[in-house]
Amino acid sequence: MRLLSIRFNNFRQFYGKTPEILLAYGEQNTTVIHGNNGSGKTALLNGFTWVLYEKFSAAFSSEDQLVNKRAIHEAKLKESVECWVEIGFEHHNRRYQAKRVCRAYKTEAGVEQGKSELYLQIAGDDGRWLLPQQLPEDIIGRILPGSLHQYFFFDGERIEQIVRSDKKAEIAEATKTLLGVEVLNRAIKHLKEAKKTLEAELVLIGDAETQKMLKEQEKLEQEITRISNRQEEIDGELAYQNDLKRTIGERLLELGGAQELQLLRDELQGQEKLMRERIKEAQDELKKAISGRAYTVLLSSKTAEFRLIIEELRSRGELPIGIKQQFIGDLLERKRCICGAELIEGSDAHQHVASWLDKAGMADVEETAIRLGVKVEEIDKQGRLFWQDVDKQQGIITESRSQLSRIETQLDDIKKKLRTFPDEDIMELQKRLDEIEEKIRDLTLEKGANRQQIERIKIDIEVKIKQIAKHKMNESKQELAQRRIAATQDSIDRLSEVRLRLEDQFRKSLEKRVAEIFTSISFTPYLPKLSEKYELNLVENTGGNETIVAASTGENQILSLSFIGGIIDRVREWIQSTALMGPDSSTFPMVMDSPFGSLDEIYRRQIAKTLPKLANQLIILVTKTQWRGEVAEEMERYIGKEYVLTYNSPKPDCDRDFVELGGVGYDLVKPSPNNFEYTEIFEVDYEF
Repeated sequence: MRLLSIRFNNFRQFYGKTPEILLAYGEQNTTVIHGNNGSGKTALLNGFTWVLYEKFSAAFSSEDQLVNKRAIHEAKLKESVECWVEIGFEHHNRRYQAKRVCRAYKTEAGVEQGKSELYLQIAGDDGRWLLPQQLPEDIIGRILPGSLHQYFFFDGERIEQIVRSDKKAEIAEATKTLLGVEVLNRAIKHLKEAKKTLEAELVLIGDAETQKMLKEQEKLEQEITRISNRQEEIDGELAYQNDLKRTIGERLLELGGAQELQLLRDELQGQEKLMRERIKEAQDELKKAISGRAYTVLLSSKTAEFRLIIEELRSRGELPIGIKQQFIGDLLERKRCICGAELIEGSDAHQHVASWLDKAGMADVEETAIRLGVKVEEIDKQGRLFWQDVDKQQGIITESRSQLSRIETQLDDIKKKLRTFPDEDIMELQKRLDEIEEKIRDLTLEKGANRQQIERIKIDIEVKIKQIAKHKMNESKQELAQRRIAATQDSIDRLSEVRLRLEDQFRKSLEKRVAEIFTSISFTPYLPKLSEKYELNLVENTGGNETIVAASTGENQILSLSFIGGIIDRVREWIQSTALMGPDSSTFPMVMDSPFGSLDEIYRRQIAKTLPKLANQLIILVTKTQWRGEVAEEMERYIGKEYVLTYNSPKPDCDRDFVELGGVGYDLVKPSPNNFEYTEIFEVDYEF
């Protein structure tokens, strides 16, 4: 998707029809829009998301008051006021015009705002605008799915929320959409439905024993469905309890006297989580080593026996052999020795030379022994490396468990101190926190037990499927249905494996790219880590041990920006290299409101240098202070279009403000000529 333009009519601060904002693309792919706080930057950002997805950012308040106040004031009683935003965009060399319209009605009781309507037109090859045959929402959803809009249209000051732990499920699902995994999900779902239909058919045509086994299989599958539904309920409850836990933790930070303890607890909990992950990783490495290389240590007696055989041959002088059988054969055939003596058959000289044929035959043994010797050395080497690896992973597990025990002791001490804290509010909050942690523990245990139960039932189902497959069928229809069921199940298994491998491959690739972007911006020694559940954390490697870092707001902003940049880059590459159906695009825009937040000079410069390279197209909305010095300096060569939002203030004594661009002053704030609040849009023209 390439954004071409945006235009407003009576949308929030924008009164009447505004000039069209044309958006840059190509080598100078950056559009900069300057405006003070309150001038409409957030409204402009939300203009994009409202048109395309009817969604708003967290900073956008009063979603039911979209229509400009001046336009409503000037309207007559019961008269409708039309508000719309129109976006032009291009995709696969086709131009689109999307327009969302809503109307407000001025009544005696106030203002009533109606529902919005989306209109979409597509330019034909002849230049005429045509109405699409499909729903506008479906067309936009294929080009850039609504679930992903937060990664391309976002508030830079709140960008750090992307890395919050409660966003991991949302991130995981959105990333799967980007990968096109949804295609596999639908395929698996449809195959399962087809399998049920085939099994229902088999119930009708099968014999009594077949029907009995199929009903037993159906009961097992229903039990899995029931437990899986409960797992989803547990996930929701865990997310809710973790939110409560975080909220109470933040409240403890605010209360006097408990800040240090709470900060220490947060740090220890981060270390606890990391230690558990290290233990799991080490255990996984142990399993991998045992399954892949453990056999090498069992071959030591055989390799020793091989060496003994070779040594005995060497001690008897049979190895090494310097004479080849071909050489002896040639001498006998020519009937002349290398010394010149004649080799007459039956003579002593002939018999003496012929006796070397058997010895020369050992040369083949020697060549084989040399090749096997190399293999034996490799086996012994792998055996030694296996034990070294086992010792290393066991050491990591032992050390991590020791540190985990120390951390748990410290956490218990903190809890005891907070439970007996003189401040009753702190005591009460800690009591509530204990209850939440107990609830989380119970839910986690239940989830684990359910997971085990599901695995056991799956094994029972597999056994039942095999029993049905082996059951002798009496009719050709039964045999055909059975083959179809088996083929369907095989397809489900293969697609599930493909899905799992794709997700794992992409996640690892994404983590690597996020780390590259983060390290190019940040001067800290920290590295981003992306877990299997898409939890994004910063870690510090100290003495070979990774420790989770309590990231600052600025670091979280950079981490989130790196994540978004990594997603755009990897998905672009993924779409071009795979045949799966992800978003119908490999060109992505990025629209950012206040991307520099409260970052210091070094980070501002690095982000300004990086931003234009992350997306194919960049639209940023900035205040005058955010655009100062280093940001303007780094981004200047990428600017293709530039605009100013001029806020007309109804305050008679308002302080005027302006920004100088290209040697020309542009008003940011000025007194309103008609006592109404509204914003005008002006293009910066460097030709004057």
